[in-house]
Amino acid sequence: MTTVGNRSITLEDFYQILFKDNAIEISPAAQKRVSDCFAFLLDFAKEKLIYGINTGFGPMAQYRIDEHEQAQLQYNLIRSHCAGQGKPIDTVYVKALMVARLNTFLRGKSGVHPDVVALLTAFINRDIFPVIFEHGSVGASGDLVQLAHLALGLIGEGKMWHEGRQVPASEVLAAHNLTPLSVHLREGLALMNGTSVMTGIGVVNLIHSRNLLNWSLVSSSLLSEIVESYDDHYSAELNEAKHHPGQQQVAAQMRAILQDSDLVRKRHEHLYDKKVTADVLEDKVQEFYSIRCVPQILGPVYDTIASATTVVMHEINSVSDNPIIDKDKGSVYHGGNFHGDYVSLEMDKLKIAITKLSMLAERQLNFLLNNKLNNKLPPFVNLGRLGFNLGMQGAQFVATSTVAENQTFSFPMYVHSIPNNNDNQDIVSMGTNSAQITSKVIENTYQVLAVQLLTTIQAVDYLGFEDRLSSVSREVYQQLRALVPVFTEDGIMTEKILKIKEFIQAEHVQLPASVVGQPAAVAATELVAS
Repeated sequence: MTTVGNRSITLEDFYQILFKDNAIEISPAAQKRVSDCFAFLLDFAKEKLIYGINTGFGPMAQYRIDEHEQAQLQYNLIRSHCAGQGKPIDTVYVKALMVARLNTFLRGKSGVHPDVVALLTAFINRDIFPVIFEHGSVGASGDLVQLAHLALGLIGEGKMWHEGRQVPASEVLAAHNLTPLSVHLREGLALMNGTSVMTGIGVVNLIHSRNLLNWSLVSSSLLSEIVESYDDHYSAELNEAKHHPGQQQVAAQMRAILQDSDLVRKRHEHLYDKKVTADVLEDKVQEFYSIRCVPQILGPVYDTIASATTVVMHEINSVSDNPIIDKDKGSVYHGGNFHGDYVSLEMDKLKIAITKLSMLAERQLNFLLNNKLNNKLPPFVNLGRLGFNLGMQGAQFVATSTVAENQTFSFPMYVHSIPNNNDNQDIVSMGTNSAQITSKVIENTYQVLAVQLLTTIQAVDYLGFEDRLSSVSREVYQQLRALVPVFTEDGIMTEKILKIKEFIQAEHVQLPASVVGQPAAVAATELVAS
């Protein structure tokens, strides 16, 4: 059980709710804040003009709405904005955005009736998910269209997911003995006017990004062992000469992974402590950048994830409504807390960082597959008969094309403001688009890493290195080999890649405690983010 409303919600809370199926309960203090705020607004709004209660919306706010029509106004807002198009958003993102919206209401500055909190909590705990579509938000007056579909489900209309099918919301609520929400004052606007979709998707992106970073660290460390690289490129002495915390953390984690490896070499033993007389060295004195510069490449990824975590969690624990209802000050404040620029910029930065991580994986994969570069593996890590069998050749095309797609997706949304809404929204954030594209980059990167890891374990078997791997690397190797046994003959690769992808993507996967001491999904960046 996760209690919410008594403190700031954390990324770990989201992980437990979304991926460990923790139920949530509302703290009594938060319930009181919600009730007190609603009671204050109900009294304060009498004979006062307040946007979205007795006025129209957006550029039509100059039109006063009579009291007997005010409830219908909220229903009109919800239904008219249920215009979403495109594919339905995956339910894990829907659940995340519902938790984000609930957390906003628990701040006690939205003026919603307590029924909203109770019903939304019931939806979350019972995995009741309104069908919400990917297209519709410009991320400026909040995620209006997507959140309208959430509101539609709460009032018992539209469609919901039930046992893998889309069914009428009224049937789902009836099956759960739940009463649809009735509008009391401003519930339509309060449900729709906020950044909860982009932040909900953003939270899931952060969990996956941390997981990807961990797997990239492990695969990079495995590659260092395969090529029997020197260990000074991830040494404390070298990396502490640069003052970036991400670089230092990545190097430290590589040292933890490789501490008992029998494969990585010490430069002193091979090049310093004995006289080297050969004019031309058979072994490289320095490895390729994709091996030697991992701390410098993944370090910025680490720092970007940490920065995005701070910003997104600040946003989730904020109030993104308009107007803001302040019971303590006895007033209502109008402004633009629904504007999603903070999240939009961080999601753009995150997708660039994860794209770079996928590019590193693709270059490391190419090194493994090209025998002219590694000088120790057969072409395409082909464990069969050269010329007759093809090894990992076909799989490389998947990784290369997928990285190219990531590179295209990495063009920023943050600077793509398009005025709309009769120019009332004359500059917008496109934050939800940015978050959704980031989720596609993340999905793609899992595919690339799956190809790389499958190739890596084939290389380990060709070289006969299993017993010489570090204990961390050996455990990962064995986990992956349990999914895909060593193969020499050609066969359908899709299923092999998918098994690896689903394994590394699963949020319950844990890397050994000696690496980060916590679940892969919460990953190493927690040290910086906290």
